[in-house]
Amino acid sequence: MFSKLFWCNVVRLVGSRSDGYCTGRVEIYHNGEWGTVCDDGWDNNDANVVCKQLGCGPPFIVHASAYFGEGTGKIWLDDVGCSGNEKSLSECYHRGFGTHNCEHVEDAGVTCYRKSQQILPFQSCNGYVHLYHNWGWSVLSYNGFDMNAANVACRQMGCGPAISLSGYSSGSTLLPDLSCSGSEFSLMECQHSNSWTYQYGYYAYVYCSDYPVRLTGPSWCAGRVEIYYNAAWQTVCDDGWDLNDAQVVCSQLNCGVAVAAPHSAYFGKGRDKILLDDVACMGNETHLTRCSHRGYLDHNCSHSQDAGVICSGEKIRLIGPSRCSGRVEIFNNGSWGTVCNNSWDINEARVICRQLGCGTSLSVLHFGEGIGEINEVTCTGSERYLPECSYSRDGAQNCNHSQDAGVICSGNVFFLLNVLVKTCSN
Repeated sequence: MFSKLFWCNVVRLVGSRSDGYCTGRVEIYHNGEWGTVCDDGWDNNDANVVCKQLGCGPPFIVHASAYFGEGTGKIWLDDVGCSGNEKSLSECYHRGFGTHNCEHVEDAGVTCYRKSQQILPFQSCNGYVHLYHNWGWSVLSYNGFDMNAANVACRQMGCGPAISLSGYSSGSTLLPDLSCSGSEFSLMECQHSNSWTYQYGYYAYVYCSDYPVRLTGPSWCAGRVEIYYNAAWQTVCDDGWDLNDAQVVCSQLNCGVAVAAPHSAYFGKGRDKILLDDVACMGNETHLTRCSHRGYLDHNCSHSQDAGVICSGEKIRLIGPSRCSGRVEIFNNGSWGTVCNNSWDINEARVICRQLGCGTSLSVLHFGEGIGEINEVTCTGSERYLPECSYSRDGAQNCNHSQDAGVICSGNVFFLLNVLVKTCSN
């Protein structure tokens, strides 16, 4: 049943090597063939439907002009006009499948927030806790939100431990049925039910102990390093900037491992002040501001020396009925490969679900045979990203693709299946 549902006017995002499933060129499967979408009229409402259909967060950047490279084959849709409330892209207004006046240089794309980013970022590391729930941002209720949950929210935003939690203002709030230990990396990992309700009450307001970091560039996990300080986004000088410093940024943003630490305003010059200079991290610090540096706003640089970071992002994906369940695939050496299930258990599955922002692992299953290189992976279950686990190809030599590992995570699997059923029934 899954395979029949899965290939019915579903969409995928193709062409990004840093942010995986939730970033790329928009493609839709129709009449047995993948095709692209023209960027004529492509806007945030259209992108919102794609992100929703994939089970990602809301749109972060809307792309045009084949930003993720030109597709091949059919251009299926043109002049797409969504209200933003549709459950799938094929429900939106368009000229008809295959009717267009475009070339592939006009292929549309989108960068969605990942599931791990589904609380609204605190711009100054304190604020109301907004959760992306039922395709919209809702403020969480102070009732039922404790300091353990506050610590998780601050950690998820890269803002250090929570200092305090208060209830401010009042209005319609989302009552979180949450039970956090305080050690989770995202609120999705806390124990919760799906029967969250709204009530009138105080909003949860959290004060965190650090300053937020962002990367301004082509994706969430690659760009110019900026830190929010004194009500402005300020840059970091590249004096002494290296992979250890970059790794702290990648960890703070839940973006995997550092791939490169570009110098000389590789991602363009910033516009405000330069906050840090002579940064020297060991690589295991939890936040960039806790590394050694000259002091805030003390530097001898210009914006032509703004530091950048390229992180590995989500170089894993699940191929199956939803983004949170399927065959595990890893991007390595320029191509996607699979994982052998010889030593595959709930520990490895837990890391996969955590990295993809899909909650906790429910079970391990086989979702069909993949292609490419077969990897052997061993995790303890406490790692944040799969690259932190032990990798080997030796143990995988006795594997074939009939032993490809798969996982089912707790994140929104059943809702996505309902979306697919509705899409195909139309």
